[in-house]
Amino acid sequence: MIVGVPEEIKTEERRVAITPAGVAAMVAHKHSVLIQRGAGVGSGISDRDFQQAGAKLVSKAADVWNSSEMVIKVKEPIGPEIDLLRPDLLLFTYLHLAADRDLTQRMMHSKCTGVAYETIELPDGSLPLLTPMSEVAGKLSAQVGAWCLETENGGSGVLLAGVSGVAPARVVIIGAGVSGSCACEIAVGMGALVTILDISPKRLRYIHDIHRGQVVTLMSNRANIATEVARADLLIGAVLIPGARAPKLVTREMVKSMRPGSALIDISVDQGGCIETTRATTHAEPTFVKYGVVHYCVANMPGIVPRTSTYALTNVTLSYALELADKGFGRAIAENQPLKLGVNVHQGRVTCPGVAEAFNLKLSEL
Repeated sequence: MIVGVPEEIKTEERRVAITPAGVAAMVAHKHSVLIQRGAGVGSGISDRDFQQAGAKLVSKAADVWNSSEMVIKVKEPIGPEIDLLRPDLLLFTYLHLAADRDLTQRMMHSKCTGVAYETIELPDGSLPLLTPMSEVAGKLSAQVGAWCLETENGGSGVLLAGVSGVAPARVVIIGAGVSGSCACEIAVGMGALVTILDISPKRLRYIHDIHRGQVVTLMSNRANIATEVARADLLIGAVLIPGARAPKLVTREMVKSMRPGSALIDISVDQGGCIETTRATTHAEPTFVKYGVVHYCVANMPGIVPRTSTYALTNVTLSYALELADKGFGRAIAENQPLKLGVNVHQGRVTCPGVAEAFNLKLSEL
Protein backbone atom coordinates (compact mmCIF):
# COMPACT_ATOMS: atom_id res chain seq x y z
CA MET A 1 0.00 0.00 0.00
CA ILE A 2 1.08 3.59 -0.57
CA VAL A 3 0.81 5.41 2.75
CA GLY A 4 0.92 9.20 2.86
CA VAL A 5 1.71 11.59 5.72
CA PRO A 6 1.07 15.30 5.00
CA GLU A 7 2.18 18.23 7.13
CA GLU A 8 -0.54 19.29 9.59
CA ILE A 9 -2.09 22.65 8.75
CA LYS A 10 -4.30 23.31 11.79
CA THR A 11 -3.15 26.47 13.58
CA GLU A 12 -0.04 25.85 15.70
CA GLU A 13 -0.30 22.07 15.15
CA ARG A 14 3.25 20.71 15.15
CA ARG A 15 2.62 16.99 15.63
CA VAL A 16 3.22 14.53 12.82
CA ALA A 17 1.41 11.23 12.27
CA ILE A 18 4.44 8.93 12.00
CA THR A 19 7.98 8.65 13.34
CA PRO A 20 11.08 7.32 11.57
CA ALA A 21 10.59 4.02 13.42
CA GLY A 22 7.05 3.87 12.04
CA VAL A 23 8.33 4.51 8.53
CA ALA A 24 10.90 1.74 8.93
CA ALA A 25 8.16 -0.66 10.06
CA MET A 26 5.97 0.21 7.07
CA VAL A 27 8.87 -0.27 4.67
CA ALA A 28 9.76 -3.60 6.31
CA HIS A 29 6.18 -4.69 5.54
CA LYS A 30 6.76 -3.77 1.85
CA HIS A 31 4.68 -0.58 1.89
CA SER A 32 5.71 2.78 0.40
CA VAL A 33 5.62 5.89 2.60
CA LEU A 34 5.23 9.40 1.14
CA ILE A 35 5.93 12.28 3.54
CA GLN A 36 5.57 15.97 2.85
CA ARG A 37 8.82 17.87 3.35
CA GLY A 38 8.97 19.56 6.73
CA ALA A 39 6.11 17.52 8.20
CA GLY A 40 8.17 16.40 11.20
CA VAL A 41 10.16 19.55 11.91
CA GLY A 42 7.79 20.78 14.62
CA SER A 43 8.27 17.49 16.48
CA GLY A 44 12.05 17.57 16.12
CA ILE A 45 12.12 15.04 13.27
CA SER A 46 14.08 16.08 10.18
CA ASP A 47 13.41 15.18 6.57
CA ARG A 48 16.72 13.33 6.63
CA ASP A 49 15.50 11.19 9.55
CA PHE A 50 12.50 10.12 7.49
CA GLN A 51 14.59 9.51 4.36
CA GLN A 52 17.06 7.31 6.24
CA ALA A 53 14.11 5.26 7.51
CA GLY A 54 12.99 4.66 3.92
CA ALA A 55 10.38 7.36 3.22
CA LYS A 56 10.05 9.24 -0.03
CA LEU A 57 9.76 13.01 0.40
CA VAL A 58 7.43 15.16 -1.69
CA SER A 59 7.08 18.92 -1.67
CA LYS A 60 3.34 19.51 -1.90
CA ALA A 61 0.51 18.28 0.30
CA ALA A 62 -1.60 17.57 -2.80
CA ASP A 63 1.07 15.13 -4.02
CA VAL A 64 0.76 13.19 -0.77
CA TRP A 65 -3.04 13.09 -0.85
CA ASN A 66 -3.40 12.31 -4.55
CA SER A 67 -0.74 9.58 -4.66
CA SER A 68 -1.66 7.71 -1.47
CA GLU A 69 -4.13 4.92 -0.87
CA MET A 70 -4.14 5.62 2.88
CA VAL A 71 -3.43 9.00 4.44
CA ILE A 72 -2.40 9.04 8.11
CA LYS A 73 -2.83 12.31 9.97
CA VAL A 74 -3.08 13.72 13.48
CA LYS A 75 -6.02 16.11 13.13
CA GLU A 76 -9.18 16.15 11.05
CA PRO A 77 -8.96 17.48 7.46
CA ILE A 78 -9.57 21.21 7.20
CA GLY A 79 -9.64 23.84 4.44
CA PRO A 80 -7.98 22.68 1.22
CA GLU A 81 -7.49 19.16 2.59
CA ILE A 82 -11.22 18.46 2.43
CA ASP A 83 -11.21 19.07 -1.32
CA LEU A 84 -8.58 16.32 -1.70
CA LEU A 85 -10.82 13.60 -0.24
CA ARG A 86 -11.98 11.00 -2.77
CA PRO A 87 -13.95 7.72 -2.88
CA ASP A 88 -10.95 5.36 -2.97
CA LEU A 89 -9.08 7.08 -0.12
CA LEU A 90 -8.71 5.64 3.37
CA LEU A 91 -8.18 8.38 5.98
CA PHE A 92 -6.83 7.39 9.40
CA THR A 93 -6.78 10.23 11.94
CA TYR A 94 -8.62 11.97 14.77
CA LEU A 95 -11.94 13.09 13.26
CA HIS A 96 -14.25 14.22 16.12
CA LEU A 97 -17.12 14.35 13.63
CA ALA A 98 -19.86 14.57 16.27
CA ALA A 99 -18.78 18.17 16.89
CA ASP A 100 -18.62 19.18 13.21
CA ARG A 101 -21.68 18.80 10.99
CA ASP A 102 -20.04 20.46 7.96
CA LEU A 103 -17.03 18.13 7.97
CA THR A 104 -19.31 15.12 8.43
CA GLN A 105 -21.41 16.10 5.43
CA ARG A 106 -18.39 16.86 3.26
CA MET A 107 -16.73 13.56 4.11
CA MET A 108 -19.99 11.78 3.25
CA HIS A 109 -20.16 13.68 -0.05
CA SER A 110 -16.56 12.71 -0.89
CA LYS A 111 -17.41 9.01 -0.24
CA CYS A 112 -14.00 8.48 1.34
CA THR A 113 -13.54 6.06 4.24
CA GLY A 114 -12.77 7.77 7.54
CA VAL A 115 -11.36 5.73 10.43
CA ALA A 116 -11.20 7.80 13.63
CA TYR A 117 -8.58 7.20 16.28
CA GLU A 118 -10.98 8.29 19.01
CA THR A 119 -13.67 5.66 18.41
CA ILE A 120 -11.43 2.57 18.24
CA GLU A 121 -12.63 0.81 21.37
CA LEU A 122 -11.42 -2.34 23.12
CA PRO A 123 -13.84 -4.87 24.70
CA ASP A 124 -13.23 -3.36 28.16
CA GLY A 125 -14.46 0.03 26.90
CA SER A 126 -11.02 1.65 26.81
CA LEU A 127 -9.95 3.87 23.88
CA PRO A 128 -6.33 2.95 23.14
CA LEU A 129 -5.66 5.63 20.53
CA LEU A 130 -7.27 8.41 22.54
CA THR A 131 -5.64 7.52 25.85
CA PRO A 132 -2.14 8.95 25.28
CA MET A 133 -3.48 12.31 24.07
CA SER A 134 -5.95 12.36 26.96
CA GLU A 135 -2.98 11.88 29.27
CA VAL A 136 -1.15 14.79 27.66
CA ALA A 137 -4.20 17.09 27.68
CA GLY A 138 -5.00 16.21 31.29
CA LYS A 139 -1.49 16.92 32.52
CA LEU A 140 -1.33 20.10 30.45
CA SER A 141 -4.64 21.38 31.82
CA ALA A 142 -3.27 21.97 35.32
CA GLN A 143 -0.15 23.56 33.85
CA VAL A 144 -2.00 25.98 31.55
CA GLY A 145 -4.62 26.54 34.26
CA ALA A 146 -1.92 27.91 36.54
CA TRP A 147 -0.85 30.17 33.67
CA CYS A 148 -4.44 31.39 33.13
CA LEU A 149 -4.69 32.44 36.78
CA GLU A 150 -1.77 34.86 36.39
CA THR A 151 -2.94 38.49 36.25
CA GLU A 152 -1.21 39.23 32.95
CA ASN A 153 -3.43 36.56 31.37
CA GLY A 154 -6.65 37.91 32.90
CA GLY A 155 -6.59 35.76 36.01
CA SER A 156 -7.13 36.67 39.63
CA GLY A 157 -3.47 36.31 40.57
CA VAL A 158 -3.86 33.13 42.60
CA LEU A 159 -0.85 30.83 42.87
CA LEU A 160 -2.03 27.25 42.42
CA ALA A 161 0.20 25.92 45.21
CA GLY A 162 -0.33 28.78 47.65
CA VAL A 163 2.42 29.62 50.16
CA SER A 164 2.83 29.35 53.92
CA GLY A 165 0.00 31.25 55.54
CA VAL A 166 -2.00 31.55 52.28
CA ALA A 167 -4.38 28.86 51.05
CA PRO A 168 -3.73 27.08 47.74
CA ALA A 169 -6.10 27.44 44.79
CA ARG A 170 -9.24 25.32 44.60
CA VAL A 171 -9.22 23.10 41.50
CA VAL A 172 -12.44 21.38 40.45
CA ILE A 173 -12.29 18.60 37.85
CA ILE A 174 -15.40 17.19 36.19
CA GLY A 175 -14.70 13.70 34.88
CA ALA A 176 -12.38 11.09 36.40
CA GLY A 177 -11.41 9.31 33.20
CA VAL A 178 -7.91 9.37 31.73
CA SER A 179 -7.65 13.14 31.22
CA GLY A 180 -9.41 13.99 34.47
CA SER A 181 -7.28 11.65 36.58
CA CYS A 182 -4.11 13.01 34.93
CA ALA A 183 -5.23 16.58 35.62
CA CYS A 184 -5.85 15.54 39.20
CA GLU A 185 -2.38 14.01 39.51
CA ILE A 186 -0.63 17.19 38.38
CA ALA A 187 -2.87 19.57 40.36
CA VAL A 188 -2.27 17.57 43.55
CA GLY A 189 1.45 17.51 42.80
CA MET A 190 1.42 21.31 42.44
CA GLY A 191 -0.15 21.63 45.88
CA ALA A 192 -3.70 22.67 44.94
CA LEU A 193 -6.86 21.74 46.85
CA VAL A 194 -8.53 19.34 44.41
CA THR A 195 -12.11 18.13 44.06
CA ILE A 196 -13.03 15.66 41.31
CA LEU A 197 -16.54 14.62 40.23
CA ASP A 198 -17.65 11.60 38.22
CA ILE A 199 -20.72 9.40 37.77
CA SER A 200 -18.70 6.23 38.48
CA PRO A 201 -18.26 5.25 42.15
CA LYS A 202 -15.53 2.85 41.02
CA ARG A 203 -13.48 5.63 39.41
CA LEU A 204 -13.95 7.89 42.43
CA ARG A 205 -12.85 5.09 44.76
CA TYR A 206 -9.74 4.60 42.61
CA ILE A 207 -8.88 8.32 42.72
CA HIS A 208 -9.46 8.43 46.48
CA ASP A 209 -7.23 5.41 47.06
CA ILE A 210 -4.26 6.38 44.88
CA HIS A 211 -4.17 9.88 46.37
CA ARG A 212 -4.62 8.53 49.92
CA GLY A 213 -7.55 10.79 50.67
CA GLN A 214 -5.82 14.01 49.55
CA VAL A 215 -8.51 14.57 46.90
CA VAL A 216 -12.19 15.26 47.59
CA THR A 217 -14.27 12.90 45.44
CA LEU A 218 -17.94 13.65 44.71
CA MET A 219 -20.67 12.04 42.66
CA SER A 220 -21.35 14.10 39.58
CA ASN A 221 -24.85 15.57 39.61
CA ARG A 222 -26.25 18.99 38.89
CA ALA A 223 -26.32 20.12 42.51
CA ASN A 224 -22.75 19.06 43.29
CA ILE A 225 -21.44 20.54 40.04
CA ALA A 226 -23.13 23.90 40.72
CA THR A 227 -21.76 24.06 44.27
CA GLU A 228 -18.20 23.17 43.32
CA VAL A 229 -18.03 25.35 40.20
CA ALA A 230 -18.99 28.41 42.27
CA ARG A 231 -16.09 27.72 44.68
CA ALA A 232 -13.45 26.95 42.04
CA ASP A 233 -10.43 29.05 41.23
CA LEU A 234 -9.75 26.66 38.34
CA LEU A 235 -12.36 24.46 36.68
CA ILE A 236 -11.29 21.62 34.36
CA GLY A 237 -13.91 19.93 32.17
CA ALA A 238 -12.81 16.42 31.21
CA VAL A 239 -15.96 14.64 30.07
CA LEU A 240 -16.06 12.14 27.20
CA ILE A 241 -18.69 9.97 25.55
CA PRO A 242 -16.84 7.95 22.87
CA GLY A 243 -17.65 9.22 19.38
CA ALA A 244 -20.49 11.45 20.60
CA ARG A 245 -20.92 15.10 21.41
CA ALA A 246 -19.96 15.99 24.99
CA PRO A 247 -22.88 16.79 27.32
CA LYS A 248 -23.14 20.37 28.61
CA LEU A 249 -22.72 19.74 32.31
CA VAL A 250 -21.66 23.27 33.29
CA THR A 251 -24.32 25.84 32.44
CA ARG A 252 -23.90 29.51 31.62
CA GLU A 253 -25.37 30.39 35.01
CA MET A 254 -22.79 28.22 36.76
CA VAL A 255 -19.99 30.04 34.93
CA LYS A 256 -21.50 33.37 36.02
CA SER A 257 -21.32 32.18 39.63
CA MET A 258 -17.55 31.84 39.50
CA ARG A 259 -15.37 34.51 41.10
CA PRO A 260 -14.02 37.12 38.63
CA GLY A 261 -10.52 36.17 37.52
CA SER A 262 -11.08 32.45 37.97
CA ALA A 263 -10.30 30.19 35.02
CA LEU A 264 -11.66 27.17 33.20
CA ILE A 265 -10.12 24.62 30.85
CA ASP A 266 -12.46 22.59 28.63
CA ILE A 267 -10.56 19.50 27.52
CA SER A 268 -13.79 18.24 25.89
CA VAL A 269 -13.83 21.11 23.38
CA ASP A 270 -12.91 18.90 20.41
CA GLN A 271 -16.15 17.00 21.07
CA GLY A 272 -18.17 20.21 21.44
CA GLY A 273 -17.23 20.98 25.03
CA CYS A 274 -18.88 20.18 28.37
CA ILE A 275 -19.21 23.83 29.40
CA GLU A 276 -21.97 25.96 27.90
CA THR A 277 -19.77 29.03 27.34
CA THR A 278 -17.07 27.06 25.53
CA ARG A 279 -15.98 27.97 22.00
CA ALA A 280 -12.93 26.52 20.34
CA THR A 281 -9.73 28.54 20.49
CA THR A 282 -6.24 28.03 19.05
CA HIS A 283 -2.72 28.03 20.43
CA ALA A 284 -2.20 31.39 18.69
CA GLU A 285 -5.10 32.91 20.70
CA PRO A 286 -5.78 30.34 23.42
CA THR A 287 -8.01 32.28 25.80
CA PHE A 288 -10.99 34.59 25.99
CA VAL A 289 -12.81 36.13 28.95
CA LYS A 290 -16.53 35.57 29.46
CA TYR A 291 -18.43 36.73 32.56
CA GLY A 292 -15.07 37.61 34.10
CA VAL A 293 -13.79 34.04 33.77
CA VAL A 294 -10.71 33.17 31.70
CA HIS A 295 -11.63 30.40 29.21
CA TYR A 296 -8.93 28.16 27.72
CA CYS A 297 -10.58 26.00 25.04
CA VAL A 298 -7.85 24.91 22.63
CA ALA A 299 -9.10 22.00 20.52
CA ASN A 300 -5.66 20.46 19.99
CA MET A 301 -4.02 20.93 23.38
CA PRO A 302 -1.33 18.23 22.88
CA GLY A 303 -0.08 20.18 19.85
CA ILE A 304 1.73 22.57 22.20
CA VAL A 305 4.07 19.74 23.29
CA PRO A 306 4.53 18.09 19.89
CA ARG A 307 7.64 16.05 20.57
CA THR A 308 6.10 14.15 23.47
CA SER A 309 2.70 13.98 21.80
CA THR A 310 3.96 12.66 18.46
CA TYR A 311 5.86 9.78 20.01
CA ALA A 312 3.07 8.97 22.47
CA LEU A 313 0.48 8.93 19.68
CA THR A 314 2.46 6.91 17.15
CA ASN A 315 3.29 4.33 19.82
CA VAL A 316 -0.38 3.30 19.71
CA THR A 317 -1.49 4.11 16.14
CA LEU A 318 1.24 2.22 14.27
CA SER A 319 -0.05 -1.31 14.86
CA TYR A 320 -3.52 -0.37 13.56
CA ALA A 321 -2.07 1.48 10.57
CA LEU A 322 0.05 -1.55 9.74
CA GLU A 323 -2.97 -3.82 9.96
CA LEU A 324 -4.93 -1.61 7.55
CA ALA A 325 -1.98 -1.52 5.15
CA ASP A 326 -1.16 -5.23 5.40
CA LYS A 327 -4.69 -6.61 5.10
CA GLY A 328 -6.56 -3.83 3.30
CA PHE A 329 -9.62 -2.09 4.73
CA GLY A 330 -12.19 -4.89 4.27
CA ARG A 331 -10.21 -7.73 5.78
CA ALA A 332 -8.76 -5.54 8.56
CA ILE A 333 -12.14 -4.47 9.94
CA ALA A 334 -13.58 -7.95 9.48
CA GLU A 335 -10.85 -9.42 11.67
CA ASN A 336 -10.47 -6.59 14.19
CA GLN A 337 -13.66 -5.48 15.96
CA PRO A 338 -12.06 -2.51 17.81
CA LEU A 339 -10.76 -1.21 14.46
CA LYS A 340 -14.20 -1.68 12.92
CA LEU A 341 -15.63 0.59 15.64
CA GLY A 342 -13.23 3.26 14.43
CA VAL A 343 -14.97 3.56 11.06
CA ASN A 344 -17.08 6.75 11.12
CA VAL A 345 -17.95 7.22 7.45
CA HIS A 346 -17.76 4.83 4.50
CA GLN A 347 -18.98 5.20 0.90
CA GLY A 348 -21.09 8.24 1.74
CA ARG A 349 -22.73 6.70 4.82
CA VAL A 350 -22.35 7.34 8.55
CA THR A 351 -21.33 4.17 10.39
CA CYS A 352 -20.69 5.60 13.89
CA PRO A 353 -23.71 5.75 16.24
CA GLY A 354 -22.50 8.86 18.07
CA VAL A 355 -22.11 10.83 14.85
CA ALA A 356 -25.47 9.71 13.48
CA GLU A 357 -27.19 10.68 16.73
CA ALA A 358 -25.47 14.08 16.91
CA PHE A 359 -26.91 15.20 13.57
CA ASN A 360 -30.01 12.98 13.29
CA LEU A 361 -28.51 11.09 10.34
CA LYS A 362 -29.26 7.55 9.27
CA LEU A 363 -26.89 5.01 10.79
CA SER A 364 -25.60 2.41 8.34
CA GLU A 365 -24.09 -0.92 9.31
CA LEU A 366 -20.77 -1.84 7.75
